Amino acid sequence: MNLDELRLEIDGIDNEIIKLFQERMDISSQIAKYKKDNNLKIKDPARERAKLADVAAKSRDDMQSYTCFLFGQLFELSRTYQNRLISDGTELARQVKSAIENTPQVFPKSPMVACQGVEGAYSQLACGKMFQTPMIMYFNNFEGVFSAIDNGLCQYGVIPIENSTAGSVNQVYDLMYRHDFKIVRSARLKVDHNLLVKPGTKMEDIREIYSHQQALSQCSAFLAGLPENVKVIPHPNTAEAAKMVAESDSGACAAISSRSCAELYGLDILSPSIQDKGNNYTRFICISKNLEIYPGADKTSIMLTTPHRPGSLYNVLGKFYELGINLLKLESRPLPDRDFEFMFYFDVKTSIYSEEFIQMIDELSQISDEFRYLGSYSEVIE
Repeated sequence: MNLDELRLEIDGIDNEIIKLFQERMDISSQIAKYKKDNNLKIKDPARERAKLADVAAKSRDDMQSYTCFLFGQLFELSRTYQNRLISDGTELARQVKSAIENTPQVFPKSPMVACQGVEGAYSQLACGKMFQTPMIMYFNNFEGVFSAIDNGLCQYGVIPIENSTAGSVNQVYDLMYRHDFKIVRSARLKVDHNLLVKPGTKMEDIREIYSHQQALSQCSAFLAGLPENVKVIPHPNTAEAAKMVAESDSGACAAISSRSCAELYGLDILSPSIQDKGNNYTRFICISKNLEIYPGADKTSIMLTTPHRPGSLYNVLGKFYELGINLLKLESRPLPDRDFEFMFYFDVKTSIYSEEFIQMIDELSQISDEFRYLGSYSEVIE
C-alpha cells in the first residue's frame, strides 16, 4: 500500500474514534447526573486503577504504556466534562465575578503604599508608574512590605518579582506562598545601573562596592573587570547603598544604583549604564489584601502544588492547551518542610471575561493539591 492509501485507512479509524469518543462522553454525562443525584464524588480512584489494570492486560506489550497514557487522558477529560455539567461554579469563581463587578473603574491615585528600601529605590520608581501621587512607607525588607499589607498599615505594596537579566527574585516567590494577598497591577521598569561615588572619588580610589544582589548579578561583566582588591558587598537595597555611600566618611566606597539616587544623594556617576544588557527590565507587582480586578486586566497569576505522581504537572499544562490560554511564565520553588515537593507559579494571558478563564480556575483548583488565585491585572510598561 502507498502512503495515500495508508492515510485513508487512518482517516477511517479516526472517524470511528471520534464517534466512539462522543458516545463515551454522552454516557459519562449520564454518570455525572447519577453521581450528583446520589451525592457521589466525580473522581473514583479505585475504579480508575481497576480500569487501567484491565486496559494494560488487554494491550500488546509494546503498546501498554501508550494505551495506559491514552486512557489516563480519557479519564481526565471525562472528569472535567462531568464537573462542568453538574457544577454550580466554585466559590472562587463567584468571588472573581463579584470582584469584576464591584472594583472601581479607575485605579486609585493617592493610596498608602509599602515599598522596600528608601527614597530613590527602584520600587519607589515603579510605584510612581502605577500611582499618580502615592503616599509611600518604606520598610527594611520584603517581609516588612508583606506584613504591612497583612496588618493593614498600607493598602498596597510594590515589590520586584523578576528581572530580564538576573531572573526571578526567589525570596519574593517564597513570601508569596506564605502570605495571603492579591496582585492588582504590575509594571515593567527599564533599569539603568550606574556606579555612584562621592564627588571627587576616582576609580582607583574604590575598595568596596555595595548594591542589592540582583543589581550585582545584572552588572556581572563590569564587576568581573575590576581589580582584585575591590570587594563587592551585597546590600539590602540599591537606594540604601547609595545613601550609605553619601553618608560615609570614606572615599573608598561606591554603590551601584539609579541615576535618580545620584541626584537625590548628591553623588557622582563614575560609570553610567554598567548593566550587562541594555534592555534590562525589572517587573514589579502591586499587591493588596483585597481582590480587586480593574478594567483592562488581561494577565492572571496563580500558584499551585500538584500531587506527587508522574504526569501531574503535564495535566496542569494540558489545561492551558485545551482552553487555548497562553502561558507567559512558569516558576517552581521548593516547599519548606517538604522533601522534593514544589510550588508552581504561573502567569497567563487571557480575557477575564471569557468562559475559558472561569473554566481554567475551576478545573485547575480541582486537579491541584493546593490552589491559589493571585489575581488578574494589567501591566504598565515604561
